[in-house]
Amino acid sequence: MKKTTRLMTVCSILMLAFTSCDKTSVVGADELPKEASMYLTQHFPAHEVTQVVKERDDMKTTYEVYLAEGYQLEFGKKGEIRSVEGVAKLPDSTVPAPILDYVKTQYPDMFVVSWELDDRGQEVRLSNRMELKFDRNGNFLMID
Repeated sequence: MKKTTRLMTVCSILMLAFTSCDKTSVVGADELPKEASMYLTQHFPAHEVTQVVKERDDMKTTYEVYLAEGYQLEFGKKGEIRSVEGVAKLPDSTVPAPILDYVKTQYPDMFVVSWELDDRGQEVRLSNRMELKFDRNGNFLMID
């Protein structure tokens, strides 16, 4: 019984230590990595940044950027783009060319409203709410 209590106490302390490493804070746009700032300038030059949330979760840091016009972007620790989501059509320049070409050819009446890159590949959501999966090179895989 005594060993079980000690084990539970140690586990609780370890869990508290690991969860206390998670931190979310609102930061200024000037605290974004240079690559993220350049991405915003290139693809969203006329859009105002309303909020930047820096999140540290375990060993991973991300930046969530909110624009006044309803766009939300996620960047990695070094400023690499991970996702772009909008309430309207995304700028064509934010969607990789092979994916954009595929969508324009296969779904000419639709447009991309979100794009995401992860370890397994890329995914887009179209204006009709259909989700398409692509590999990291932009080759179509399937409808999700």
